[in-house]
Parts: sequence; structure tokens; C-alpha cells
Amino acid sequence: MGCGCGGTGGGGGCGGETRPAVELPVEAPLFEELPNESDEQADEVQQGAPVLIATSEQEWPRAKVNGVAISPEAIARELQYHPADTRNEAVFLATQALVLRELLQQRIAELGLQVTAENGESEEEAATRALIEKEIPLPLADDATCQQYYQSNQSRFFSAPLLAVRHILLACPADDDEARSLAREQAQALLEQLAQAPQRFAELAEAHSACPSKAQGGALGQISKGQTVPEFERQLFRLPQGLCGQPLESRYGFHLVFVDQRIEGQQLPYEAVAGTIRAELNQRVWQIGVSQYLQNLVAAANIEGIRIQGAETPLMQ
Repeated sequence: MGCGCGGTGGGGGCGGETRPAVELPVEAPLFEELPNESDEQADEVQQGAPVLIATSEQEWPRAKVNGVAISPEAIARELQYHPADTRNEAVFLATQALVLRELLQQRIAELGLQVTAENGESEEEAATRALIEKEIPLPLADDATCQQYYQSNQSRFFSAPLLAVRHILLACPADDDEARSLAREQAQALLEQLAQAPQRFAELAEAHSACPSKAQGGALGQISKGQTVPEFERQLFRLPQGLCGQPLESRYGFHLVFVDQRIEGQQLPYEAVAGTIRAELNQRVWQIGVSQYLQNLVAAANIEGIRIQGAETPLMQ
């Protein structure tokens, strides 16, 4: 069983600007699923009425983009990239993504864009990048904007605390409720002993810990953020110096923790974070610009099978 300290052996622990693919921010959805298709509606389809998405009578949606059908095979392949709580939701998300992709590809063809893919890019990715660069005005954050953001959010820009930590791991499987209960009881019993005699920590670690650090009295060395598993880290970095008054639970079991030293993080100067701020602000502008652009492509297209919200003001004439 692995050790909950999550260390990688790189000091601390115990060993145990490319843009993303085009996607719509969740706060600005473009699509909503239409109601199920009745028998009468199915008859209307045969007469040329718009087809509907994800009906109870069909396994796959029927959607078209300017007359181009989205094939069931394409939806099936896309499905793996859209995990969801239900199959219907996953199918809907996959179809939505394919509709957007088809809109972009049709616009690329309309403009006759021809580009050379960069390292690591597919031809489709390269063409989409070129399309966005050509048609979406993206003002970049200047130094004054970055400075203002830094002054308004200084609490975000601190170096991580540094902790010198010892622990005792009482290991148990994450899915074994009985073993978890027994480990918790053992942890509480050991914690009572440590509260009375904290100098016994190394002795008890060697006798009971399932972590290789027991050979060093439970010492994990200096721990900074990112070196432990997330659920352990969230609890660990809230602790003051000294013995933690309760066991900390992780996927690996229960940890008794003694913080020998805590060095608080320091305010980072603007110069140290200016690049990070600029990249974050530029990414926000990029996401908004792409979202608006997609909405305008949607508004100008003839899309069957999905109800779509178009943009109020066209981005491009």
C-alpha cells in the first residue's frame, strides 16, 4: 500500500503557453436539449420538419450543421471525451462538441485557410488556431492592468508555507469500512499516549507506522505544497506547530502528525508573478472572445437537432 504523505523522493515526503482546444466556458452554455420526440413529430421528420436530439426511440441523436449530418459513428468516438452522470448527458455533450467543430471547419473552408501545423499539432488544430487568430480580436493585458490585478489580489500571491513534519501512518484500504474503523480507534489510542508523552513519537512510529519514514522516527523532512496527496495536504497545511490533536485521514489510512517547524509563506513581489498574471488575464480574454465567436457562428448557421442561443450582435460582418 502506498504512503499517504505522497512523497516522490525529491526532498520531502517519503518516496511512498499553449492554448487549450476550443471549448465553451461552462458559465455561458450555447445549447439545450430539446424535448423527446413523439410519434407525430417522427412523422413530421419524414415531411422535412427539423429533427430532434436524443429521442426515446433512437439510440443516437440526429443533428445537422448547414445540411451536414453528424454521424452516429462520430458521436460514439467523441463520447469518451465527455464523461457525465448519465449516458444521455454524455451523448448530448459529445454531439454539442461535434456541432461546434463542424461549424469551425466549415468557416475554415469558407475562408480557404491553409496553414502548416506546428510541433504537436494536428492539421485541424493548426487550422482552428489560425482561424481564431484571424477572426477574433484579442487585446492583450498591458503592464498597468497586470499591476492593478496584483494590487487587488495580493493575498493570492504568497509563497507556500514550508513544514518540517513527522507522522505515523496507520494503513487501511479506502473501501474497507471495518478496517477504517479499527484504524481510527488505534489512531485515537496512540494519540492519547502521545498527548501524555510526545517524546515517544519516534518509538511509536517505528512500532506502528506503515510508512518507510518510520526508520527515521516518522520524519518526512521538509514538506511544501504539491508533495503530498491532496486530501492530506489540505489538512496538513492548516496545522500549527506541535502535535495535531486528531488523526488526519487520507486514502491510505490515518496519520498522526507532529509539526516540528512551520515557516510561513512570504508575499511575492509583482516582478515574480507578472508573467503568471498576464497569462491568466490573457486566457480569460481568449475564452470570452472564443465564446462570443462561437455564438455568432451558431447564429449564422442552420443547425437541426439542437436548440441554440445565437449572439445578439454579430462579431463579424
